[in-house]
Amino acid sequence: MDFQQSDKVSDLAARLTAFVCAHVEPNEAAFRAELDGAKNRFATPLLMENLKARARAEGLWNLFQPPAHGGQLNNLEYAPLAEIMGRTWWAPEVFNCNAPDTGNMETLMLYGTAEQQERWLKPLLDGRIRSGFCMTEPDVASSDATNIRCQITRDGAEYVINGRKWYTTGGMRESCELLIVMGKTDPDNPDRHAQQSMILVPKDTPGVRVLRHVTTFGYDDAPFGEAEIQFDSVRVPASNMLLGEGRGFEIAQGRLGPGRIHHCMRLIGAASRALELVLDRVERRKTFGRKLSEHQSVREDIAKSWCEIEQARLLTLKTADMIDRQGAKSARNMISAIKIVVPQMAQTVIDRAIQIHGGAGLTADLPLAELFNYARQIRLADGPDQVHMMALGRQLVKAHHVTSDS
Repeated sequence: MDFQQSDKVSDLAARLTAFVCAHVEPNEAAFRAELDGAKNRFATPLLMENLKARARAEGLWNLFQPPAHGGQLNNLEYAPLAEIMGRTWWAPEVFNCNAPDTGNMETLMLYGTAEQQERWLKPLLDGRIRSGFCMTEPDVASSDATNIRCQITRDGAEYVINGRKWYTTGGMRESCELLIVMGKTDPDNPDRHAQQSMILVPKDTPGVRVLRHVTTFGYDDAPFGEAEIQFDSVRVPASNMLLGEGRGFEIAQGRLGPGRIHHCMRLIGAASRALELVLDRVERRKTFGRKLSEHQSVREDIAKSWCEIEQARLLTLKTADMIDRQGAKSARNMISAIKIVVPQMAQTVIDRAIQIHGGAGLTADLPLAELFNYARQIRLADGPDQVHMMALGRQLVKAHHVTSDS
């Protein structure tokens, strides 16, 4: 694996860093203030729209878009850019690179029909609309996605959807127009992974009801939001089915591989930002007659954090490279590994930073609390730690015995 960035990536990284430092990080307080004064916290702030227009004009738009679908960067090339965006939790949307829209756009690129792409993919790529992804359900253990109960039933030229979802990121947004819903079309199929399908549901379809907004640690993640949504006899055309009945798990795996790279690299950026804030603080703050940087325990926390960030970055870049060369299926062990390692690393590093900042680390005066909330969320999103450890352990045992027996 070549760790030297190409001139193209180096140039984009430098431009992106300059943009984030000049226009995003200095506006964190203004972004929060605009939301706090808004009548609707889930309407896109004017500040965000202005930054999006600026980013697009500077050619920093849709950087996630894979080369096979009109983009210019593979996963390995995009990874360091996702890290830069992760320094501020809301920054990815400035560049139209935020979840779940990136995953939904990739889903439409990979599996959408020409009609579906025209109707939904184009406005998403333009940043004119937002979308949500409906998989997790409140009434079942969704860490095992075969448990989902949402029903998708064929009725002539339509499908009828009944069920309840939650943690639908982006579902609260005023600009959210599309929901990608996973449900069961064949609940009695003996193959539990062939029971599910994914279907496109316009959010304004009769029977789609947003029940509430789900907060995490008291944060509402506005303007994105995590919606709990009820689907009551929601009817959509049969042409809204993605790829075909029973293909839901296949779509999910194709969607989540690159998405986990994006999340992990953003979390590495969040952890790096936290460490930078620590390095600034320890030289300015004194306790017991010495600068914080002169205390052995603080030095050890800094050293451990730096090592852990570097280790996580290398592991994630290796995974991105493997996906590019061999595909997500071949890289599944590495994908599980980064999903186990990186969110926990980010949570730990940010927690150390909060501790070193004392009471200030818990406040909205610094980005640490919101970044910690993001890291803790991702230990559950896209599969909790335990599921990835279980899958990775199983695969390693299987591979060992296949090798030993041959």
